[in-house]
Amino acid sequence: MKLSILGCGTSTGVPIPGCTCEVCTSGDPKNERMRTSALITTDSGENILIDASPDLHQQALRFKINRLEAVLYTHAHADHILGTDDLRVFNFSRNAPLPCYGDRETLTQLKDFFRYIFEPNPNYEGGLLAKLELNEIEPYSTFSVAELPITPFALSHGSSPVTGYKFGDIAYATDCNYLPSETEELLRNVPVLILDGLRHKAHKTHFTIDQAVAKAQELGAKRTYLIHMTHDVDYHSVNKALPAGIELAYDGLQIEA
Repeated sequence: MKLSILGCGTSTGVPIPGCTCEVCTSGDPKNERMRTSALITTDSGENILIDASPDLHQQALRFKINRLEAVLYTHAHADHILGTDDLRVFNFSRNAPLPCYGDRETLTQLKDFFRYIFEPNPNYEGGLLAKLELNEIEPYSTFSVAELPITPFALSHGSSPVTGYKFGDIAYATDCNYLPSETEELLRNVPVLILDGLRHKAHKTHFTIDQAVAKAQELGAKRTYLIHMTHDVDYHSVNKALPAGIELAYDGLQIEA
C-alpha cells in the first residue's frame, strides 16, 4: 500500500498570493504546498482520496489520478471540502456514484454546502452534477473500501470534531490539537503517523511542530510526517532540526507501508 501526499499546506496554501516572505518567494518546490489532502493506493491499484481540497483539480492532473474508488472526509472546513464539485469527473470512469465517507456532522455540512448536488433543481440545464453516495461512519467502527479495512478515529480541532483514519500500518491525523485516550491507544506504536504540525507559534486548534513531535514520541510512532504547514515553515531548515524518525511532509511525498 502507498500513501501519496497530494498537499500538505494550511488553508491559504503556500506560497500565499501577495506574500513576500522568504518561504513564499523561495521558489523551492518543497516550500510549495497545496491544501492538505492525500491518496491511498492499494496493492491492487485502487485509489481512495482523503479530503477533496480546493486544489483537487490541480492535484489530480499533477499526480495523474484518473480514477477513485471512494473519498474519506476528515471534516467540513472549506480547505478540506471545496474540491467536492470536481469529484464529478470521476463519475465518468466509474459510471456510478462515488462513495463518500464521513461522520454525521461532516455529511450534514456537505449536504448544506453543496445543496445543488444533493437536492438538484429539477429545471437545472447545466453540465453533469457530481453523483455522490454518502456513507455515515463512527469513530473506531472499521469499514472496508476496495477490500482495505479502514478504522476511523476521533480527533479534536479546538472544539470541532475531526475524523482521522488508520489503514494498514498508516494513521492519518490532520487538523487536530488533542487526541482522546481511545485514539491514543489505537495509534500506540503505529509504524507510520501522518500528523498535523502547523508551525512553531502556538495556535488554538492545531498542534505546533513541537507539540506534534512530542505527541509522536509519546505514541511511539516509528515514522512521523508532519502536514498542514503554514508559510512560517521553511522545509529544509525546519526538517533538519527535527528528531530522528520525524520529518516534514511535502507535496508529492510517497510513503510505502
